[in-house]
Amino acid sequence: MDKIISYKDVIDQLSDGMTIGVGGWGARRKPMSLIREICQSDIKDLTVVSYGGPDVGLLCAHKKVKKLIFGFVSLDMIPLESHFRQARQKNEIEVMELDEGMVQWGLRAAAMNLPFLPTRVGLGTDVLTHNSELEYVTSPYSDAEKLVAMPALKLDVALIHVNKSDEKGNTQIIGPDPFFDELFARAASKTFVSSEEVVSTQDLGGKDGAIFNRFERSLVTGVLHAPCGAHPTSCAPNYGFDIKHLKEYSEAAKSFDEYSTKYLNRTHQDYLDAVGGSDAILKIPLPQF
Repeated sequence: MDKIISYKDVIDQLSDGMTIGVGGWGARRKPMSLIREICQSDIKDLTVVSYGGPDVGLLCAHKKVKKLIFGFVSLDMIPLESHFRQARQKNEIEVMELDEGMVQWGLRAAAMNLPFLPTRVGLGTDVLTHNSELEYVTSPYSDAEKLVAMPALKLDVALIHVNKSDEKGNTQIIGPDPFFDELFARAASKTFVSSEEVVSTQDLGGKDGAIFNRFERSLVTGVLHAPCGAHPTSCAPNYGFDIKHLKEYSEAAKSFDEYSTKYLNRTHQDYLDAVGGSDAILKIPLPQF
C-alpha cells in the first residue's frame, strides 16, 4: 500500500473545470508547493473552495480560477490578499462569499453525503442578498423555524499539507491548527497530501500519536514528500510565517513578472533555494498569540 507520488502524478489527475478544496487557513499550513505546481500547469477554469491565503492569490495571479467559494482571503498580518483583491476588482473571477461557518457547514454536508445542512448563519445579512442561489428550509417540527439551507460543497479534489505521513496515507497534523482539513478530505473524491516528513508507520507514535491523525488513510489518494512545502505560510511546530517573503509577495501584485521570474516556474527544491534554503525556513520562529 504505497501512496507516495510525484508532483507530476498529482497534476496528471487534475483537469480543467474541477472543484478543488485547499486546506489550511489564511497564511497557515497551506499546500503551497502543490499550488505552485498547478500554477505551472495548463489547468484552468477551477472552482476553488478555501479559507484563503496565498493559495488563492497565486491561483488568481495565474488565471487558474473561474469561481472562488470562500469565507475570507487573508495573509493574517496582512489583512487582505493583494493578488486576490486585484482579481476581484478587475472582475476576473466569479465569487461566492460566505460566512466562515457556512463554508464549514457546506463542507460538512458534503462530508456526510447530504445535499445541505440547515443553519441560522447568514440570516439578516448581505450573504443572502449576494448569493441568490441559497435557499431556505422550514423546520418540520412545531417551531416551523425558517433556516438557511447551506448546500453541500462537494469537492473533486482536496489538497492538504501535514506535518507527517507514512507511505500508507496515515497523516499527522501536529500543530494547534487542524482547522477544517478533516472536512476537506471527507468532502472530496480524491485527497492529495503534501507532507513535511514521510516516516515509517511506527514513527507516527502509535496510540500516543493517534490524536494527531485527523482523517482516515482510506481518504488519502496520494502522499507527496514536500519539506517546507507550506512556505511562505506557517507550519507549526516546524516553522512560522515568513513575514518578509509574504510582504514581498504581497507587493508583487504591482509587478508580478519580477516575482514570478525570481521564485516561480521551477522545481520545489529550486524554490526553496531561491528563498534562502530549508535550513533558513526551519529557523523562522513560531508566532506568539
